[in-house]
Amino acid sequence: MPFRVGPTELIIVLVIVMIIFGVGRLPEVGGSLGKAIREFRKSQTDKPDTTDEAQAENETEKKLT
Repeated sequence: MPFRVGPTELIIVLVIVMIIFGVGRLPEVGGSLGKAIREFRKSQTDKPDTTDEAQAENETEKKLT
């Protein structure tokens, strides 16, 4: 059975968050959450820099020989 979030569940979660963090810190918490999501998406779409990996492998090979 799929999990569906309706308006009642959203209101309950919002009330719990307000109790835990307080109304004054909600913008700060929301901003931090948005920033974290942005960083996660950016890390998923960015391709790793292969030149750094190749250089590290070359240095490792030089040390072993």
